[in-house]
Amino acid sequence: MRVAAALSAKRSDDFAKPGKLVEVRFVRGNSLSLTASRLLALMILTAGGDAWRDMPHRLRKADIRRGHKGNERISDMLEELHRTLFAEDDRSWRGKKATRRFSLIQMSREETDEDGGVEAGWIEWEFTPDARKLIQESETYAVLNRQAVLGFRSSYALKLYEVGALRIHRRQPVWRTDMAGLRAALGIPPDVYKDFAQLRRKVLQTAKAEIDQLAHFRVEWSETRAGRTVVELEFRFEPKDAPAQLGTVDELSRHSGGRRARRDGTVETLVEGAVAIGAAERSPPLPAPSPRLAAAPAVPAITPPAAEPGAKPKFAAFPGGSLRYADGAEFLAIGRAYGGGWDVDLIAQAYRAHMGERIARLSGVKLQRSWQGFCESYVTRKGRPQ
Repeated sequence: MRVAAALSAKRSDDFAKPGKLVEVRFVRGNSLSLTASRLLALMILTAGGDAWRDMPHRLRKADIRRGHKGNERISDMLEELHRTLFAEDDRSWRGKKATRRFSLIQMSREETDEDGGVEAGWIEWEFTPDARKLIQESETYAVLNRQAVLGFRSSYALKLYEVGALRIHRRQPVWRTDMAGLRAALGIPPDVYKDFAQLRRKVLQTAKAEIDQLAHFRVEWSETRAGRTVVELEFRFEPKDAPAQLGTVDELSRHSGGRRARRDGTVETLVEGAVAIGAAERSPPLPAPSPRLAAAPAVPAITPPAAEPGAKPKFAAFPGGSLRYADGAEFLAIGRAYGGGWDVDLIAQAYRAHMGERIARLSGVKLQRSWQGFCESYVTRKGRPQ
C-alpha cells in the first residue's frame, strides 16, 4: 500500500495492484468480462494506498467512460462485480484445508440524476472485508499501466498481463501451472476451448500478441505433456530493452483502431470511411482526419510491383542505411509520397525502431504495405512539418 500511495502521488499512469488480488482465482464457471475487469482496475487505481481501509471510494463516471468507448452501462459492470465470486485456499475452524469463496465489492452506489448528463455523475463503492484483508496482507505487488489495461481487447490477455507484471522483477520471472490452474487464473469457462490446440490459438497466442505489443515485457511459454496431453505450462516473462519500451510507449499513445494492423505489420488505408487491413480483415472506423490532413492531396493506392525478367525482386528487404543511397529507390518513392513532407530517412529510422526484429521477416508486398502504412501513421501522429 505504501507503493500504491507513492505511485498515486506521482499522478502517473502506473499503479500498483496487490499480489494477492492478482493471484486470487475465479470460482469454477465464474469470470469477469473485459469491461468489468477494466472497471476493477480503475477502482484499485483510484483507491490507491487507501484500498485496504474500511471506507468508501469514489470515481467519476467520465473517467470510466474514457476507457470504454462502447455503449456498456456502468450499472451492468457494477452488478457483474457484485455477483462474481473468487476463491482462495484457506483453513477451516478445525484446521482442515478449505476453499474460501467471496466477492470483492460489498456496496456500490451510482448517481442516477442525469442533470448535467449521464457522465457528469459519480459512483461510490466499498471493498468487502475479505478483499481488504487480501490487500492488507499482500507482500508483493504488480505495477500496471493504465493505458495498457484499457488497451487490451482480450480479458485473458489482461489477466495474463497482470500475472506477468507481478513476476517480471523476480529472480526467476516464471509462472508454472497445470491446466486447471490456468483456467481458474484466467477465468476460462470449463466448457470453452476443451481442445488445447484451440485454447492455444484463441487464448494464449492472442494474449501473447497483445502483451508483446502493449506491455513493458514479453511472454513466452513451454508445454509439458503426458503422452499427447498437455498437463503443465511454464510462462516466462522477459523485460523489453529500451528501444522496445519506447516503441510500446509510442503505441499506447496512438489510436487503437489500427493496433492489430500495426501488430501484424499490415497496412492501414482509408476506404470510404472505413479501415481496410490487409486483404480481408477490418477494424473499427478511425476518427475523422484533422483539417490539415484532410487537405492533403490524394495519392493512389499502391499495387503489387511487377516482376521483370532477370530483375532483382523489389522490396526484398528494408535497407539499413539512407534510402537515398541504398539499393531501394522504391522505399524512397513511397516515403516521399506518403510521408507528408517529413525527411524520409527520419521516418525510416523510426520505422526500424518500431518494427525491431519483425522487419527481417517481411518482404515483397507485405513489406511494401507495412512501410506505406507506417509513413501514413507517422504523418497522422506528427502532423506536417511547418
